[in-house]
Amino acid sequence: MSDVDPGLAGGVAPTGGGGRAVDDNFSRSARKDGRQVVTLRRLTLGNQFIVESDVYPVGTMRVEPVRPGPYVFGSREEANAFIEETTRALEYLGCEVS
Repeated sequence: MSDVDPGLAGGVAPTGGGGRAVDDNFSRSARKDGRQVVTLRRLTLGNQFIVESDVYPVGTMRVEPVRPGPYVFGSREEANAFIEETTRALEYLGCEVS
């Protein structure tokens, strides 16, 4: 589980004042040449939907992922659209998405 820092949430402060985001068991992973490159997770916090990402840069020896975001949305549909558009772009770049 993850606390969402309002300063990192694209200017949208989470509701509930200090609540914890809950993983709602929706995620997508992308691999390229058998190597994990991205994992996207959708979480909920009150009436907001948060997408967290783990990005493993290709061509580096970095073991720990870069974690851009989190990205905060007002509806499940908006969060899903973000994940689907992101995974579509990764597929265009030759990644296998699951």
